[in-house]
Amino acid sequence: MEELTGRVALVTGGGRGIGRAIALALAGGGANIAVNYRERAAAALEAVEEIRGTGRRAIAVQADVSRGEDVRRMAAEVERQLGPTEILVNNAGIARVQRAEEITEEDWDELLTTNLKSCFLVSQAVLPGMRARHWGRLIFLSSVAAQLGGVVGPHYAASKAGIIGLSHGYAAQLAKEGITSNSIAPALIETEMVTVNLKARTDRVPIGRFGHVDETAQVALMLARNGFITGQTISVNGGMYMTS
Repeated sequence: MEELTGRVALVTGGGRGIGRAIALALAGGGANIAVNYRERAAAALEAVEEIRGTGRRAIAVQADVSRGEDVRRMAAEVERQLGPTEILVNNAGIARVQRAEEITEEDWDELLTTNLKSCFLVSQAVLPGMRARHWGRLIFLSSVAAQLGGVVGPHYAASKAGIIGLSHGYAAQLAKEGITSNSIAPALIETEMVTVNLKARTDRVPIGRFGHVDETAQVALMLARNGFITGQTISVNGGMYMTS
């Protein structure tokens, strides 16, 4: 397992929930962290202070990662303050609970742009630097919805399935360049996104409880440290995929 000391990690949507836990886990592994946020500056700054408390460097960077101009500005700011991004965690996303008949074209475009296009934009922005250094880690947050449909809606499931395809595509093309690409597919992790969804119940989980953000974060840390795992989707779902 490789040491991450001094590596630079960018975590999109890193101010809260799973993203924040991953940012802290990577900092615990020695990385310096850029915490991206779109609107919740206070949460991002709190995460930065917590990371700095571990002795690592950290910054908060505002950007709407579904917009190419914002992404390019963010990547340049991270490089200016911390150095080139070496570990990218594509975590930012939204969920809107809707039945199939309720989904409009606008809903579809927003979910796919925010959840999937953003992963493409940020990955493309940092990949040239990774390829120049022959080292990099792309980590994508998908969902069990990509595998089972989930409880949010088909537009959300499609966006998360696309993330797995994108991750696998990068893995196939970059395997010989020292860059790994993997996705994590959590289910019913106890975050704000889950607890406000009335369809998200612990009786859906074979283990019988919601997952903890740290249980996902430790998988991200492992993928960042491991140079031999690529093209994989790691399920963190309390047995949901196994038993469905």
